[in-house]
Amino acid sequence: MAFLSDALARIKPSPTIAINDLSKKLKAEGRDIIGLAAGEPDFDTPENIKEAAIAAIRRGETKYTNVDGMPELKAAIARKFKRENGLDYKPSQITVGTGGKQVLFNALICTINPGDEVIIPAPYWVSYPDIVLFAGGKPVPVVGTLENGFKIKPEALEAAITPKTKWLIFNSPSNPTGAAYTRAELKALTDVLVKHPHVWVLADDMYEHLVYDDFEFFSIAQVEPKLYERTLTLNGVSKAYCMTGWRLGYAGGPEFLIKAMATLQSQSTTNPSSITQWASVEALDGPQDFIARNNAVFKERRDLVVSMLNQAKGITCPKPEGAFYVFPFCQGTIGKTAPSGKKIETDEDFVKELLAAEGVAVVHGSAFGLGPAFRISYATATNLLEEACTRIQRFCGSLK
Repeated sequence: MAFLSDALARIKPSPTIAINDLSKKLKAEGRDIIGLAAGEPDFDTPENIKEAAIAAIRRGETKYTNVDGMPELKAAIARKFKRENGLDYKPSQITVGTGGKQVLFNALICTINPGDEVIIPAPYWVSYPDIVLFAGGKPVPVVGTLENGFKIKPEALEAAITPKTKWLIFNSPSNPTGAAYTRAELKALTDVLVKHPHVWVLADDMYEHLVYDDFEFFSIAQVEPKLYERTLTLNGVSKAYCMTGWRLGYAGGPEFLIKAMATLQSQSTTNPSSITQWASVEALDGPQDFIARNNAVFKERRDLVVSMLNQAKGITCPKPEGAFYVFPFCQGTIGKTAPSGKKIETDEDFVKELLAAEGVAVVHGSAFGLGPAFRISYATATNLLEEACTRIQRFCGSLK
């Protein structure tokens, strides 16, 4: 439609949100639907965080704050970066937005010019390439294969860098695969980046605390201090603190970039909710012991889902190191016929037929840049996961 902007034509609706909305619609119509599309912990926000929000309301902390975060929260974020990542950021180097997605959007819109290239390891979170496209840039996927545990190799990163490369967007642990890079694997990648001073790094550490089997998390600027001046370290409270609906993300980086992002935010949303900000101070400064308890449950769920999916005909499901997703390949189902009589030719066909036949909502892998596969979020009740995997086994067994 001529009235709409050319920039809007470069992007599409988020597939994960679309599948989640469809599953909710079907459930409202009375269908027995198990939704495994949304990356949202089923645990409630901890009581101390909720109480901090209530106390803030009662104190009258309901006014505008600084555009990109109040001083008390920036101080808490600075303490977090120092305590957990060994990174020193002053308050003037910290930005706070309405979710990690806004922080990411601000950074890319503020820095990308037409033709700039952004390297994005695939499989990737669905919003990365679309935001790059919206900004007028060119996404450059670098595939981390199933054989490499969905991780990219240094030589592949080196080969993707050109004079037009502006950013590497790096997400570990990964959405959608759960793959997480060891310190040695990160060092091999940072050795490449050090040689290319025009390439900046956007380190998306949103799943930092969600790691299993004694895996130790490291952030990129922590591993290679030489990259500190050209790294934006992104994080938030949504996943580890079970605060998805509160909408708060943050980042630390060079002061001039943080200032530019604040300018953009001043003309869009202005400050995040004041109540959410006070709750987030408590999240970052308060007790952290619930994270380990939640992770123990997530680990049990991961192991259950991996085991059951690997028993489904035509499915191969690797065991991830972190986050709360699995990314099983469904190569063995391609070319077969579903109970509806439709031939499964793509992973999107697989996902649609699975939803129609068994009421299990997952997201097709090609939406994340690699297929034929699909993403499952195991951040839901264990009994529902077990039932969902049983249905997937039954569906795969019914294909002819």
